[in-house]
Amino acid sequence: MTNTNKAEAPAGGKVPQEAKLSASSTLKLLMSYAKPHKLAFLGVAFCALLGIAAELLQPLLVQIAIDNHIVKGEAGGALVKLGLLYLGIAVVSFVFTYLQNNLLQYAGQSIVARIRKDLFGHISKMSMSFFDRTHSGSLVTNVSNDTETISQFFTQVLLSLVRDGMMLILIVVLMFSLDAELAAFSMLILPVIFVVAALFRSYLRSTYQQARSRLSRLIAFTAENLSGMGLIQSFRQEEEQLGRFTEQNRNYWNANLRQIRSNVLFNRTFDILGNAALVLMVWLGGRAVLGQSMEVGVLYAFVSYIRQFFQPINQITMQWNTFQSTTVAVERIQRVLETKPDVPEPTEKERLPFEAPSIRGQVDFRDVTFGYRADRPVLKKLNLRIKAGEMIGVVGTTGAGKSTLISLLNRFYDVDEGSVEIDGIDIRRIAGSDLHAAVGLIQQDPYLFSGSIVDNVRLFREDITREQVIEACRFVGAHPMILRLPGGYDTHLSERGSGLSAGERQLISFARIVVFRPKILILDEATANLDSETEKLVQEALTSVSQGRTTVVIAHRLSTIMHADRILVMQDGRLTEQGTHTQLLARGGHYAELYRHARQSGREQLPG
Repeated sequence: MTNTNKAEAPAGGKVPQEAKLSASSTLKLLMSYAKPHKLAFLGVAFCALLGIAAELLQPLLVQIAIDNHIVKGEAGGALVKLGLLYLGIAVVSFVFTYLQNNLLQYAGQSIVARIRKDLFGHISKMSMSFFDRTHSGSLVTNVSNDTETISQFFTQVLLSLVRDGMMLILIVVLMFSLDAELAAFSMLILPVIFVVAALFRSYLRSTYQQARSRLSRLIAFTAENLSGMGLIQSFRQEEEQLGRFTEQNRNYWNANLRQIRSNVLFNRTFDILGNAALVLMVWLGGRAVLGQSMEVGVLYAFVSYIRQFFQPINQITMQWNTFQSTTVAVERIQRVLETKPDVPEPTEKERLPFEAPSIRGQVDFRDVTFGYRADRPVLKKLNLRIKAGEMIGVVGTTGAGKSTLISLLNRFYDVDEGSVEIDGIDIRRIAGSDLHAAVGLIQQDPYLFSGSIVDNVRLFREDITREQVIEACRFVGAHPMILRLPGGYDTHLSERGSGLSAGERQLISFARIVVFRPKILILDEATANLDSETEKLVQEALTSVSQGRTTVVIAHRLSTIMHADRILVMQDGRLTEQGTHTQLLARGGHYAELYRHARQSGREQLPG
């Protein structure tokens, strides 16, 4: 029902301190999402164990074939049986590897889907001040890229840790069972591996964080420019904005190259270590075979295992960057999830009964003081009563506090001092869903979603029937306009309803009010950008929907407010004048001055 209005809310206002997140809390968050899928992960571990065991038995079969049969010149049935057994083991390895991958993908994708749902749900419940200080591009990155990185953790990193970890342990056991001395030599490389990993750790993390940060800025810049493309083209700023985009793109490109170079250097270092160890083992094993202290089949099995020994180590180390990426992504998501709304929901003890359909709609501002910054109050000790069913017009220059007034009534922000009440109930003691069901907001540029006319009127709520939508559109006078569209009520609108005029979008927003039936209606300069003919249609719709509702109209056009029951004049956060249009003109105050200025300039619009 309601939407944000940030016209007077400076970015960066009332920013809470961000808590530094520990690695343990990050891991705890991941495990909390993984816990419901523990049986699936146990299945993954079981399948991985059987698949690896089958795979590691293959070199032993070859060793037996070489030492017990081929070297002795024996062939025939025994080798055929070993060959069939080898093939059977390969099939078993394939089957369990297939099951392991499918189980892991199911669990991983389910976890990420739940994280996305929780993240989007949490963002949608945040206060307006959160969106004042948080770039939309950063939030898009959280919901899309960061969750995809977490998906890679479960499908790649976790798989590597489980499968390659088990393989490494089993290989070490088999190597020591074949030749303890040669196996001990191969273990000397492990300390070198740990040292290299420790040296690269912080560097890899910093390169990923820098690339992620610059990607967020690039997405935010792109989204901002796409939204304001009309303004950019009107002022011929295409080249200027392209230059700024190029700079952002170059910064991200440089950060990506730095990250890729660090990954290649890290992974190739381990390749070199693995190859050096393999050469050493072949040399030592070859000398043992020549000295007849080791059989050829044992050397073959040992070389196979030493190659496989570095394969899981290499795989695990190659996942290091993904693990670092996951850590950063989880920290970013966790920071959002742990951000508490500046406007909290009342507790069960604080909450008072409030049924939107049964309220009268009286609004009281009692000694209200509020500022987006503590040192800059916008409203100062404001006292105002709006009677149930009364239509109020609000005028004033920019920065006078008009939009702040409605933001507080919608509880987008909480007052610093005083209270805002509906029917004598402090809105801080009303559940957010109940409050927004009672207060309807129509903005200067109503937001329409991608979807049909019907879906945009009922905001995708299936419990509101098509007949109710059509009846509401008839009531506000939008029905003839909708029938002229190619698909009528099923016409698919593009993002923000770009296929409709400003007046047509406003009529649809009025139809929403009729469908959702709020008792209090707020119009924030809803007719400011309309031509006189379209304004007449919207004015008629306003007259229809305001019947029986408390209506607050913030407007520049005199024609919108001059017939209001009362007009409020705001200056510097204070209510300086109030009365009917005729009374205010007779008083000769600020309103009369605004009126004369509008008449002299030949406009029907108040300045500011």
